[in-house]
Amino acid sequence: MADREHDLVLLGATSFVGALTAEHLARAAPPGTRVALAGRDRERLAAVRRRLPAPAADWPLVVVDATDPAGLRRVAGSTTALATTVGPYARRGLPVVEACAATGTHYADLSGELTFVRAAVDAADGPARTSGARLVHACGYDSVPSDLGVHLLHRAAQAAGDGSGLTAVQALVAARGGVSGGTVSSLLGEVEAVRTDPGARRLHADPHALSPNPAAEPGTAQPRLLAPPHRVSGRWAAPSVMAPFDAHVVRRSNALTAWAYGRGLRYAEHLDAGRGVAGLLRAAALTGATVLGAAALALPPTRRLVEQALPAAGDGPDAATREAGWFRHRFLASTAAGGRYAARVAASGDPGYAATAVMLGEAALALALDGTALPDRAGSLTPATALGDALVTRLRARGFRLDAVAV
Repeated sequence: MADREHDLVLLGATSFVGALTAEHLARAAPPGTRVALAGRDRERLAAVRRRLPAPAADWPLVVVDATDPAGLRRVAGSTTALATTVGPYARRGLPVVEACAATGTHYADLSGELTFVRAAVDAADGPARTSGARLVHACGYDSVPSDLGVHLLHRAAQAAGDGSGLTAVQALVAARGGVSGGTVSSLLGEVEAVRTDPGARRLHADPHALSPNPAAEPGTAQPRLLAPPHRVSGRWAAPSVMAPFDAHVVRRSNALTAWAYGRGLRYAEHLDAGRGVAGLLRAAALTGATVLGAAALALPPTRRLVEQALPAAGDGPDAATREAGWFRHRFLASTAAGGRYAARVAASGDPGYAATAVMLGEAALALALDGTALPDRAGSLTPATALGDALVTRLRARGFRLDAVAV
């Protein structure tokens, strides 16, 4: 790809998280990295570029519509890697993935939409394997922390000489941050698909919905993710709305590596509500809020009220909220041989925006620049299987804490 015009194109640079990602790239990309900003409106792209640090002053602006397959193919063919924040991906994402697969261009997105990722796998995995493109979904808070956390547990077990395979993996998640209109739009689109489409409901009910070969899955029973408050290692746990999608990504990583993590892997992810009576009360409140929120989104009259109360497209948390945010994922795992391992993935900054901009930006830079340092794979991949240790190293360099030990 040395003869391509750009190293990296950021599509959707005028979106809320797109502008944050552009800012990260302007600060973090090595000198000489050829970055371009892409979107529908040249004036808006120029306005974003003017607000970026000095290294971005001469970045090219590329006008393209995410619904124009021919235009997307031209843009994809001009770059080594393309990162997109244009969502909801179920409405606007598939032509972008297909253009990258056809042109052998590496791809990264922020999708947490199960129906979109399954459709993208079905449409683009084969062509991408042929062209050599790495198509990497879920490169933000959905689902880099979860995916890399289990990757680190696997690495820790390997380092300890324990090749028996991970069995029970429990993730406890704590975070503080805001919400944007783009995230709301994606969430509401997925809820509507489940409400109206029997195929989408079946997909969400299938624990191996993202498996590359469901018939070959070992059939290990998976834990309930939307369970009532319960204890995990002495702490109270509550349901996490992100857990089902994160679990799908982790299980796809396991299957793509021929179940290297273990054929008996059972992955559960919950919100960390804390210890003692206060933790129990917090877990009960979080559980109630999750149930009520799901009910409100499922019914059209209450859904409209929720939509009016949440941020509109293009809006998001202010700079103070983004700076004050943080997240922490703690992982506990056991192996078939009785080994026990713990891992942590944590960072400062609003997880869905400040931290996500770093995760997407570093994933895109890895795809554009790291070449042979990446796993030798192509097709529809996950952060762990496409980027693995290279992304771990990059995120550590940006202040993220990622580690795993035997306990």
